[in-house]
Amino acid sequence: MKIQNQETSFPKDTQMTDREFITDMLTTEKYITHSYDVAENEVSHSALYQDVNSIYQESQDCQRKLYDVMFRKGLYAIDSESPQKLQQSYQQFSGYSNQFPYSGTH
Repeated sequence: MKIQNQETSFPKDTQMTDREFITDMLTTEKYITHSYDVAENEVSHSALYQDVNSIYQESQDCQRKLYDVMFRKGLYAIDSESPQKLQQSYQQFSGYSNQFPYSGTH
C-alpha cells in the first residue's frame, strides 16, 4: 500500500513541467549530498572537514525540503510496511551488531 497525498496536476507539453524540475532538483541534491558524504569521509585536514561537513549539512537540508514539498504535493510516494515486517528487519539488523567485535559491547 502506498502512502501518498493527492497528486497535484500539472500541464502536459513539450517543456519541462514543474514536476520534472523538482524531480531533477531532488535527484541532483541526492547526488551532491552523496558526493559530499564521500569527501567528508576522506578529507584529512580538520578545518577542511568542518567546511565540507557544513556544506554537506546544507545540501542534506535542501534535499529534505525538496522531498517534503514533493511529498506534500503528491509527487513522491513511499511504501508502507506491516509492523511484523518492521520487527523482522529490526531483529535481523540487531543480530548484525553482535557479529562485529567493535560494536560498543566490549
